[in-house]
Amino acid sequence: MMIYVLICLSLSLAGVAGLQFFYMLYLDRMDKEQKKRLRLLETRCKKLIARLEASETQISEQEKFIQTIYEELGEEEEAWADTIEER
Repeated sequence: MMIYVLICLSLSLAGVAGLQFFYMLYLDRMDKEQKKRLRLLETRCKKLIARLEASETQISEQEKFIQTIYEELGEEEEAWADTIEER
């Protein structure tokens, strides 16, 4: 009777060891996938930062251009005001 108990106990321990082994394989695979995903996100983040910086540069150039045009239009409006006052 004692032998059967020991056999059952050893099979149970072997099952637990197998379960732990496969769980370790699962965790290793998940770790590799997460690292791969993290590298992908870091690459995408760098690309987005570059696009953001380019967009900010373009916006600042457009604002300068608009300011220049606005100043030129402001000077022309003053010239028209002077012309109207002279008449």
